[in-house]
Amino acid sequence: MTREYLASVRSVDRNLGKLLKTLKETGLEDNTIVIFSSDHGYSMGHNGIWHKGNGHWVTKPSPEVTNPNIPKGQRPNLYDLSLKVPTFIRWPGTIKPGTIVKSTVSNLDWFPTFCEVAGIAPPNDLRGRSLISLLKGHTPDNWNNDFFGQYSTKHQSKTDMRCYRTPQWKLVRDFKNPERDELYDLVNDPAESKNEINNPEYKKLIKKLHSKLIASMKEIDDPALN
Repeated sequence: MTREYLASVRSVDRNLGKLLKTLKETGLEDNTIVIFSSDHGYSMGHNGIWHKGNGHWVTKPSPEVTNPNIPKGQRPNLYDLSLKVPTFIRWPGTIKPGTIVKSTVSNLDWFPTFCEVAGIAPPNDLRGRSLISLLKGHTPDNWNNDFFGQYSTKHQSKTDMRCYRTPQWKLVRDFKNPERDELYDLVNDPAESKNEINNPEYKKLIKKLHSKLIASMKEIDDPALN
């Protein structure tokens, strides 16, 4: 499975190279923005699972079925490896080669970013933030690095997973299956290997993160609250 995955990655890399070569040959290299991105991350045996948010067990034994919503072999998740999206941007004359943006960004930010690139104002009710300042090496003082994530599975597993993530902590709630709630210390446990949800030491922290999670859900009228 890993060999097949890496072969696919090599194919993408090869064809991206063809695209960049064509831009150079046609004289469009210096006035074309190239964005390489995706819609989700991927686990290749990490945490014992394969695939993305609707992952399944491959390198660890599947737990016995105790919940009818989670069939044997399934591991719905909001691990960072599923949430984080690989992204590369080439913008000659604007982005300094080798620039690494460590601030939190999301796919919601593409539309306002493209609006600024095009020199037009985005709609007032648009969610997301333009990334232009980050790409130029400047981080606004009010840039919020927390984020809210949501993922519901309706085939195989049945879940309503939501998370609130800060640079250090991630709280995951499954509103269909509350026994699956999780808390991870991303600084000391970046692999998300130890679920701290039942650790009494973090009771106040969980309450705080839960409050922010619910506020984020209410802001978008999340159906999982109904």
